[in-house]
Amino acid sequence: MFKIQTLNNISRNGLDRLPANLYSVANDVTEPDALLLRSADLQGKPLSASIKAVARAGAGTNNIPVAEFSQRGVPVFNAPGANANAVKELVVAGMLIAARNLDGALAFVGGLNTGDDLHHKVEAEKKRFVGTELAGKTLGVVGLGAIGVKVANAARALGMRVLGFDPHMTVDGAWALSSEVARAGSLNELYAASDYITFHVPLNDATRGVFGTAALDRVRPGTVLLNFAREGIVDAATLAQGLADGRIGRYVTDFPSAELIGNARVIGLPHLGASTGEAEENCAVMVVDQLRDFLENGNVHNAVNFPNTRMARAGRARLCIANRNRPNMIGQLSHVLGEAGVNIAQMHNASRGDIAYTLIDLDSVASDALVAAIGKIDGILSVRALA
Repeated sequence: MFKIQTLNNISRNGLDRLPANLYSVANDVTEPDALLLRSADLQGKPLSASIKAVARAGAGTNNIPVAEFSQRGVPVFNAPGANANAVKELVVAGMLIAARNLDGALAFVGGLNTGDDLHHKVEAEKKRFVGTELAGKTLGVVGLGAIGVKVANAARALGMRVLGFDPHMTVDGAWALSSEVARAGSLNELYAASDYITFHVPLNDATRGVFGTAALDRVRPGTVLLNFAREGIVDAATLAQGLADGRIGRYVTDFPSAELIGNARVIGLPHLGASTGEAEENCAVMVVDQLRDFLENGNVHNAVNFPNTRMARAGRARLCIANRNRPNMIGQLSHVLGEAGVNIAQMHNASRGDIAYTLIDLDSVASDALVAAIGKIDGILSVRALA
């Protein structure tokens, strides 16, 4: 019986994929085998030593101390792409709101007095909200992951010219991207050529403030920025300067701040990117399936800190071993198994940065003594035996 602690409300369709005969699921379990969460902040919180996996029903993991879990040999799963359609639709909506001045138009109509001559006032004032069309404009997409690809393809369908930039684009992403999306050779090229710029990258040291002073010097006057990625992607001081001098015509963001409230050039939304019933369900189903496969079979898919590692079961027992990625670890594992007289039926090893992960199927049962001996090898972070 695996114990799962839920730290947020998780879609019932996801939770129903955890069979009651194998899983105990509650928000108040003690010594959980895994944590299942959405936005709960684990940073700086005490974390049980019993935790074998963490699963976030969403894409970003800034609320999770990933480095700390990595040092414990604990994978952190997320659900990349499960909310991609929801975010794509919101980005398109943001472009349309900015292009057609819909925020101002809605506020104007909402403020009309029903006792006035509405028809006259509407006809007299509508010229204040004249906008532009998206067709024929250029959209620059920074980051061509699951969301960025969908945004780029949708923009092409709307008749926009699209430039994309992503030096780390995956093969799957390349297959999904429309052949009509042009490749920008650099961020500077993309910034200089775009009427609209949208960001779809994770927030890390490389992307924090990726739109900064140098970027502002490249953009066209009146450029529309859309940020549905993370607040820190756009440098706050640069944004304030660009909004003040008009180089940034509109800023559409899912991360409003006190400094932006009331700015007529800013369209702020209350973090609605993944806030659809469909997205929440998709995220929950995806991440629960990944968590189950890890707990029951040791397989890893879509972990932000572990390599993807899958192997069909064989033999009588399976060892799941996380270790520091250093030379001779496999040799030491083989030596311990050989000393114990245990034969390896099959093995799969993969690495990602400082972490390596190995699945070993054995022809015999894995004893507690064997697991303990493996755990004593210098560099081993975690080891589990599955029957």
